Amino acid sequence: MTHPLLDLAPLTAERFARIEQGVADLLGTPEDVVITQGEALLPLEGCIRSGARPGSTALNIVTGPYGTTFGNWLRDCGATVVDLAVPFDSAVTADQVARALTAHPQIDFVSLVHAEAATGNTNPVAEIGEVVRSHGALFMLDAVASVGAEPLLPDAWGVDLCVIGAQKAMGGPAGVSAVSVSERAWARFAENPAAPRRSYLSLLDWKERWIDGGRKALLHAPAQLEMLALEACLDRIAAEGLPAVTARHAAAAAASRAGAVALGLAPYVGRASEAAPVATTLRVSDASLVAAKALAADPAAPLAAGGGALASEMVRVNHYGRDASLSAVQACLTALAAALAADPAGARAAAEAAWAASLH
Repeated sequence: MTHPLLDLAPLTAERFARIEQGVADLLGTPEDVVITQGEALLPLEGCIRSGARPGSTALNIVTGPYGTTFGNWLRDCGATVVDLAVPFDSAVTADQVARALTAHPQIDFVSLVHAEAATGNTNPVAEIGEVVRSHGALFMLDAVASVGAEPLLPDAWGVDLCVIGAQKAMGGPAGVSAVSVSERAWARFAENPAAPRRSYLSLLDWKERWIDGGRKALLHAPAQLEMLALEACLDRIAAEGLPAVTARHAAAAAASRAGAVALGLAPYVGRASEAAPVATTLRVSDASLVAAKALAADPAAPLAAGGGALASEMVRVNHYGRDASLSAVQACLTALAAALAADPAGARAAAEAAWAASLH
């Protein structure tokens, strides 16, 4: 008996290349794009291990837990690491980055997360990119949570390595990701004798055997389900229109924030301008207990307690992909109201008003 998700024909190189071009179109870039067959940590680690080496100095901007991971990888590559850490309830500024670069003129690699879904903040990449470009360092951006949720212009912003994943605002699976690679980045990789080769982490393998080979022969059998899902995500975004997708995420963020305030909850990220459109984080005492009660009231509500050390003080309302909707936001607010033994009517009304105001 055949099954549409099991009995799949092999994915051809032609179709793989077409999906790859769809990612490039989404990012608005003529640069090379490599689609990687795994969660976005795969290309992120590949970029760092290809671009960093003993003798290099990296500025690692830490605005959430992923920055800590990047710093560990950079040190493991033998690079000297300058950590620029800011409180997780805020964003880094271009002035802070400029001061770090001035204090350490030898910096030749900069890593930054655009939007932190785990903490609910987002960083001003355009301004930071201008500073990094003036300095001349290679710039790697983790845009996994921001792609599709807010403006993302890697070329205009001077981003050399822009890593995305399908599992957040794109509304797809976690098992496929991609990175756009500038000519400067390819040159940097080629000059690094420690860059991964003959490895799942190797981006140079993809360039030499796939891109430079005219995209005729794939390195290995691609993950068909994930590739088809990525193609479907790109088609869905194109059908809705990227501006409409980002507007919907912005409206969900505004509605969540307004509804939470009406419930008497303080946003974890104090300034709305620094709040990510993929998730609204809230300061909640006994957050794990509150989240558990909320999910008991509505198991389908897209919310969770914060991770790690934040589990006791933060609840995260996830509004990305299909959950970037007024109904999903109101479901979360209703569930939180049940957990707090509060009336949800005011929160729901505030969310609806904020949603309408954001879209008009």
